[in-house]
Amino acid sequence: MSSVIEQSVQARMVASAPRMETLPATLQYDRRDPFAVRMAFPAPATLEGTEVSWEFSRELLAAGMEGPAGVGDVRIRPFGYDRTVLEFHATEGIAMVHVRTAELRRFLRRAEELVPSGQEHRFLDLDRSLTNLLGGAC
Repeated sequence: MSSVIEQSVQARMVASAPRMETLPATLQYDRRDPFAVRMAFPAPATLEGTEVSWEFSRELLAAGMEGPAGVGDVRIRPFGYDRTVLEFHATEGIAMVHVRTAELRRFLRRAEELVPSGQEHRFLDLDRSLTNLLGGAC
């Protein structure tokens, strides 16, 4: 069984214009980092022209589909019946994207099969994390 889940999703960039641009994005979950979810946007979809990746907690994603969640760089909330808004706050500004809630639920179900919620601690590699933190000095 693979330790990584990747799922492509279609995100819709919220802009001031009435038409929202559709962007490809990839959600990723790795059981070696069981608390985190990554959402990456490919280079052509970003203002910088380089891939941009955001990391946030799986718990935040789940909570944000039910009600407003997050107070930092990533904030998530439901939008209507079938969409979820993800807000990414950076010094350059705020990017807001809509993603179909069903796609996010499917992703979280797959992550749950890989690492059940509440069992994340069983998948942590503390020795490797400590080595990385100390720059390989262990």
